[in-house]
Amino acid sequence: MRIGTIQSLWRYPVKSMLGEQISSTAIGQLGIPGDRGYAIRDEKAGEIRGAKNIPQLFQFSARYLATPSDTHIPLAEITLPHHTTVRTDDPTLNTQLSQALGREVTLWPRQPKDNLDHYRRAPGGLGDLRPLFGLEEGEPLPSFEGIPEEIFQYVAPLGTYFDAYPVHLLTTASLQGLSVHYPEGQFSPQRFRPNIVIATDDNRTPDLEASWKGKRLKIGPVEIAVNVPTIRCVMTTLQQGHLPKDPRILRTVVQKNAQHVGSYATIHRAGEIRVGDSVDLLS
Repeated sequence: MRIGTIQSLWRYPVKSMLGEQISSTAIGQLGIPGDRGYAIRDEKAGEIRGAKNIPQLFQFSARYLATPSDTHIPLAEITLPHHTTVRTDDPTLNTQLSQALGREVTLWPRQPKDNLDHYRRAPGGLGDLRPLFGLEEGEPLPSFEGIPEEIFQYVAPLGTYFDAYPVHLLTTASLQGLSVHYPEGQFSPQRFRPNIVIATDDNRTPDLEASWKGKRLKIGPVEIAVNVPTIRCVMTTLQQGHLPKDPRILRTVVQKNAQHVGSYATIHRAGEIRVGDSVDLLS
């Protein structure tokens, strides 16, 4: 059954920095090659961290200087908040990033999955989850059913810098459904950091992606298995690029969409996809 078409494709060279929009891409077991190829380590905390802990990262952007592959993370160029740029092979990179962020940080490419110390969470783990998820008094924590258990011990699934799964899907149906409840809010795809934005033929069904849990989508030769709805956190409220800080975004998501926007997915059959490709629901 046809669902719609690919509206846009995104990859994020550095975890929690603004990414780059692309018109086509290979897609394999690790999703879009080069997605979250690098990440920031907070040296004082002793942990890989993103905008949940370092919100200033949303004022940085990154782009690759060559095309990534499943096995190769190429050099990238990072644009700092004051619009100067620095390459990932610049010997002053970590100094410039630390000065711009006001804390000692280092930038790391994705590491092998057996480098457990690199991925291990700092003592104390995730800590109090309620502020992280922007919950108010009386609101329950979201369900973590289907979320890989390793992320409670490690900052990401080992060998990656993903939050949970290699692909994040988002539909125009979800964005339009949320806009009905908060018309003044800017429910832009960029606020939710998807990999694949699907322009759906049916925009009357909010949280459409949640109905695909356990099913497969076909995009050209690629087949994607939809795992779980994406739980949203305070990152959706932060200023990033042209999007303003807006706490009501998350309040709307919590109250109207069970704290979900989009879905996580894994790759069942690899291939090439491009903007405009038809998206079909297989089962």
